[in-house]
Amino acid sequence: MRVAHYTATTVQANVKWSIKFVLFCGILFASYLLIKLASPYLAFQPSIAFLKTKELIYHLDWWRISFYIHVFSSPVVILTGLFQFNRTILYHYKTVHRTLGFTYLIFVIFIAGPSGFLLGLYANGGYPAQVSFVLLTSLWILFTLMAYKKVRDKKYASHSQWMLRSYALTLSAVTLRLCAYLFDVFNVNLAPTETYIFISYVSCIPNLALAELCIKQGWLVDKD
Repeated sequence: MRVAHYTATTVQANVKWSIKFVLFCGILFASYLLIKLASPYLAFQPSIAFLKTKELIYHLDWWRISFYIHVFSSPVVILTGLFQFNRTILYHYKTVHRTLGFTYLIFVIFIAGPSGFLLGLYANGGYPAQVSFVLLTSLWILFTLMAYKKVRDKKYASHSQWMLRSYALTLSAVTLRLCAYLFDVFNVNLAPTETYIFISYVSCIPNLALAELCIKQGWLVDKD
């Protein structure tokens, strides 16, 4: 019985480590791709990639500034959030963990979150997509604030769970681009508006569902 219990425990530990390693490498690579995709926007020209679809509102200063803030802050949020779940940093480099966490908090609540909210108001796809992105950014900010509140209350398990939910929404930027890429690869025959509406919801709902599964199973964060 002891051998069986030890084996089951070992297998479970190996599964958790494997999931973390695969996710870590995948997110790290996705961060690189986001930085690569963002680099052309350094030209600050309206004729680049996604901005071609925003010709009617690019002249609005608040929208244009929000766009560039959001694009260039996203890689920072993804990378600082990623290392929040590294146990080595958490237990042996607590100052680094707190610094990264504070950076993530500031960027989500005051920089990437509000700029994303403003962009969501004029998202492609009309009201259905706009509702999706506005709700996403609102929950993103709320979940991050909840994570901050829990750590202030020294409820560390709940803190990590809310951080996972927040980070799941952070990764919606990655999921959105992955879905768009798959649509192109498989030549999905939908109108541009329908495609964008579909992607706007698929980019966040599976992420949150996976986060809740990880919380329930204790794969990436501790249970209460």
